[in-house]
Amino acid sequence: MHTPHALRCATLLLAVGLVGCQDTTLRTPEPLAVLSTENHSVNADNQQGFVPISSVGVDPDDPRIQLGKLLFHDTRLSHDRSISCASCHQVARGGADARPVSIGVNDVRGRRNAPSVLNSVHNFRQFWDGRASDLKAQATGPITNPAEMASDWSVVIERLQADGALSTRFRDAGYEAVDRDAVTDAIAAYESALITPAPFDRWLLGDLDALDGEALRGSQRFVDLGCVSCHQGKNVGGNMFQKFGVVGDYYADHGGGTDADLGRFNVTQRPQDKHVFKVPSLRNVMETAPYFHDGSVERIEDAIRIMARYQLGRELDDEDVQLLKAFLGALSAKPKAGLL
Repeated sequence: MHTPHALRCATLLLAVGLVGCQDTTLRTPEPLAVLSTENHSVNADNQQGFVPISSVGVDPDDPRIQLGKLLFHDTRLSHDRSISCASCHQVARGGADARPVSIGVNDVRGRRNAPSVLNSVHNFRQFWDGRASDLKAQATGPITNPAEMASDWSVVIERLQADGALSTRFRDAGYEAVDRDAVTDAIAAYESALITPAPFDRWLLGDLDALDGEALRGSQRFVDLGCVSCHQGKNVGGNMFQKFGVVGDYYADHGGGTDADLGRFNVTQRPQDKHVFKVPSLRNVMETAPYFHDGSVERIEDAIRIMARYQLGRELDDEDVQLLKAFLGALSAKPKAGLL
């Protein structure tokens, strides 16, 4: 029998308000106004818990979105015309590329696992280390990164301007020129449209049949265990920074680390930011193996156990793992037709 929907939602919201991100001791929630993402606390906008997302209002036929889709798949953005944004962010495959780290021009290996582009508009920062403030800022990086597209903006713009039909598409989308600002804006518009409301969103909105019994029990275990202390808000994550290894030294137990494992420290140079990363969204996580910033874990079951051990100080039994896996499965969906 279903627990009354209002009571279940209240339980979830109460848990988020009481469980701190860096420990799981129940405590009185702090006032929303003083919470800060920079000190790894919960983003004030998402303090009230899980927030359902919606793709209502997304028009796949919008000229700007369609232009962004075209550019997202355009290999002319890379030095040797071999890869596009979609090479590392495959929209039909969860928005990632199924590799531990992505492969750029000349088969250069990247340093971190490609995060999903789906629902990325709801992340409070972009990249694992949060160095980009929004999708438009993020879109500028890969084009000149030697481990990704290894290109030059002047070359890219020259190529695009030489395409008369494409120049018309820019004008139709409302851009006065084919330039860097227009390219990144259109790509960001397309990425912003890649929103995937899932069964869990329908359940949050009152559809009691949207989750089966196992997923429903898994959602409650997710709260009870403390996973929700870092994975909540619109993206079930993506709204704060957190250290990888809150309870126990993950790197000491796994052979040390590299510069890529220093995370936020590489941006801020603050010692307290070593091994701190943006908490990833769990939306579509069942489609985006391998896991973690280094892509070192192939199976979701292993990722769940590692997170419980090093973030919560808990060892999970098989039932807990299966229930959490069922809940994570209820966070997957596809973008609207016309965006793939």
